[in-house]
Amino acid sequence: MGGWCSRVCAPPLSLMQCLSWSLHLDFWRSRKDCLCCKACPAPPTGAAAGKLTGGSGAARALPFPGWCPPPSCMGRSFLRGLLLPVCVWHRLVSLESAQPPKRARSSLMAPPRIGTHNGTFHCDEALACSLLRLLPEYRDAEIVRTRDPEKLAACDIVVDVGGEYDPQRHRYDHHQRSFTETMSSLSPGKPWQTKLSSAGLVYLHFGHKLLAQLLGTSEEDSMVGTLYDKMYENFVEEVDAVDNGISQWKEGEPRYAVTTTLSARVARLNPTWNQPNQDTEAGFKRAMDLVQEEFLQRLHFYQYSWLPARALVEEALAQRFQVDPSGEIIELAKGGCPWKEHLYHLESGLSPPVTITFVIYTDQAGQWRVQCVPKELHSFQSRLPLPESWRGLRDEALDQVSGIPGCIFVHASGFIGGHHTREGALSMACATLAQRPACKPPTSPLIQ
Repeated sequence: MGGWCSRVCAPPLSLMQCLSWSLHLDFWRSRKDCLCCKACPAPPTGAAAGKLTGGSGAARALPFPGWCPPPSCMGRSFLRGLLLPVCVWHRLVSLESAQPPKRARSSLMAPPRIGTHNGTFHCDEALACSLLRLLPEYRDAEIVRTRDPEKLAACDIVVDVGGEYDPQRHRYDHHQRSFTETMSSLSPGKPWQTKLSSAGLVYLHFGHKLLAQLLGTSEEDSMVGTLYDKMYENFVEEVDAVDNGISQWKEGEPRYAVTTTLSARVARLNPTWNQPNQDTEAGFKRAMDLVQEEFLQRLHFYQYSWLPARALVEEALAQRFQVDPSGEIIELAKGGCPWKEHLYHLESGLSPPVTITFVIYTDQAGQWRVQCVPKELHSFQSRLPLPESWRGLRDEALDQVSGIPGCIFVHASGFIGGHHTREGALSMACATLAQRPACKPPTSPLIQ
């Protein structure tokens, strides 16, 4: 009997999925006798074997799917081996059930989890989560909104909740009393002194990598550093300030209310106080989409409009004396570009030093504009406005007063004017410079 059992093939894999084929072979080869030894019943013979073969000597369809007998089992030995004794199968099933349970799926295979607080949401954590999801490693991340410490502890990264800032463990909260960090304190050399929110913290630690990926370049590319600063100063810092309750002015009352900020739009996605359904999950998802779209649109503008304009301003400054001997008028090769900020940054390095007063360029209709440079970047006051007598006039009336044929208009505030030709726009700028009051030399006190 032992010899009969020793020639039986390995059990079918479909019934032993937790064991490898090689394990079966090693197991059977290591046994000299049947598992059940002499307790095995005799192999089927005669009528029983006839039933198995259909009386023709040929085996029917294999009773166990996946059974693959070796060549040595051909003939009668193979037919007898097809029906394995019940006690053997019982022992094998017991062996299978005795195997340790399968391990839980590795956490590396599961999508990462980003934890943040539940309830009323704000712009900073919506932006933090959406920025993280733009990175490949967090693209499929699950957003876990909770304040349960145990659930937060199981998250791969936590923002705006938890009461700790520990970048080594990816914990980015800013609400704890001990937190006073700014972009300047955490990144020496940066000028911004606004206390960081969760959005600023995520941007600080992941911003260069994120921008390099979105821009299709390396983190070492100078464009990444330039746009990193630009996006913080003109997008993320506002979110930091609003979330931390920092006033836009150090003192005094604002002249008007700003109610359409990104943070305000996110806040309005929360359920109103009198809505029956106070669930915030759907609103938070919309908030993430909103701030992500806003971020990407702003980055697109800075990459494809603002940054290329810098080269135009640099070229215009280099050619300023060819436009006018004063060096105070520059001509942009293409109108409509965002030139003001670049001009303020670049003119401080001009040699010889000069203050640019006017910029001329063409508009979309091909007409020429003469625009005064503001005293400050966001100021409505000009360094030198167009003459008061020109303001608010158009066409022939303006021609007569200015003495320059072909004028189109001058704005009522005097900050911009139009002309049909380049020469006319340049003449409007030069005439204004000529009418500028001469600077009086400082008077010295009389010596008694």
